[in-house]
Amino acid sequence: MDKGEENTASKEKAHTLTENGRSGTEGCLPDLEKNEKGTEYVIKNIQKLTGNDFTVERGQQKIEEIISTWEVHESWLHWSEFLQEEELKYSKRYHYRVRWSIPTRRKPIPRATASVYFVIEISKIKPATFPVEVFFTLESSTLIHRPEKCHFREKWLKDIIENKIILMERLTF
Repeated sequence: MDKGEENTASKEKAHTLTENGRSGTEGCLPDLEKNEKGTEYVIKNIQKLTGNDFTVERGQQKIEEIISTWEVHESWLHWSEFLQEEELKYSKRYHYRVRWSIPTRRKPIPRATASVYFVIEISKIKPATFPVEVFFTLESSTLIHRPEKCHFREKWLKDIIENKIILMERLTF
């Protein structure tokens, strides 16, 4: 293989890796996934919200419905809020934030929180009877997850909070 072919092959491989990372399916299986205990996890089917039925409040309800399917310990508390509406050429995006924390009796105000950012996208091109697109990202990551294709892991929230606490301990004012 000469330099030109080798360079082309490297570019194609990099492009493939980049596209796979953007798709939000890395490490996720569409139907089944094994959880930490080795048992199969079936991703629960959630009724889709259509463009006709969408309101900011219904979007927030849909996010709460998605979160209710996640397997997180009962000590985790969360609250969600609508952030903004974004007008794009071919769609409208509605941005939400869900903050997670584990308050305790000794520390009712947590030292750190973890945020999960949801986006609900309504196409201006597709008919209004089509379902809206829902995806989320974690505050420390750019990987886009689709709730129907990925099993949410509680460890992701723990890692964010632990990293924030470590950073706060290292900083001196």
